[in-house]
Amino acid sequence: MAESQPSGVASATSSAYEQFLHDVQEAADTDRGGAERAARAVLQTLAERLSAGEARDLAERLAPEIAPWVAGGTRAEPFEADEFLRRVAEREHVDIETAERHARAAILALSRAVGPDEFDDMVAELPKSFAPLLARGERVEVMPAEVFIRRVAQRAALGAQAAEATTAAVLETLGERITRGEVEDLIAQLPQQLHEPLRRGDRRSSGAARRMDLDGFVRAVAEREGVEPLVAREHARAVLATLREAVTPKEWYDLTAQLPAEFAAVSARP
Repeated sequence: MAESQPSGVASATSSAYEQFLHDVQEAADTDRGGAERAARAVLQTLAERLSAGEARDLAERLAPEIAPWVAGGTRAEPFEADEFLRRVAEREHVDIETAERHARAAILALSRAVGPDEFDDMVAELPKSFAPLLARGERVEVMPAEVFIRRVAQRAALGAQAAEATTAAVLETLGERITRGEVEDLIAQLPQQLHEPLRRGDRRSSGAARRMDLDGFVRAVAEREGVEPLVAREHARAVLATLREAVTPKEWYDLTAQLPAEFAAVSARP
């Protein structure tokens, strides 16, 4: 008589794996094959960013089919979220926007699979730029870049391409006007496509808030866009109004606390 297999071992493993893929599939709005490819790409890339010890801790809490995807790291590579998404996109052969959606979905599934304590340990090793990818709960609250650009376009009566250029000009100028810490706090609540303009402005001011009154701010935006100051002022109003909708009330308060009172003319609630 053949020896019976211990009850529940194979089914439990299969169940954990299938649940993980189901969570990714649902959050990423893809099929099962797409969910598996996304999860593998995201977790393999995450392993490159984490310490070997943390990667092993995660692997121990994951289904055997998934554990090898995070257990391969030997040392933490200190890259930011934009490089993380570039690597995910390269592994999956998808664009950055798709990689961002898949990263949120896979990391959400990971948080459910390993539990809050282990997930918090992992998050502690990541920089603030990863915050928009670290969703908890049922929904991701980061405003997608295409929604941000569309709202700017509607407010400023611009086409999509022009609205994207306007958004970049205003955010770059804002990144120059505020401190590096505030730039990082904004980045933590915005989609990856909006990070680089803020970082460019931050590099231009070497991380220190550059003194700039409202007129100077508008002139800088106008120069970057190649438009008249009156037009740039309306563009700044459109971008800042959308930014206010994209971040939490506390973050908006922290941002405006660094700006002179006269900026209320372009940042007040519409």
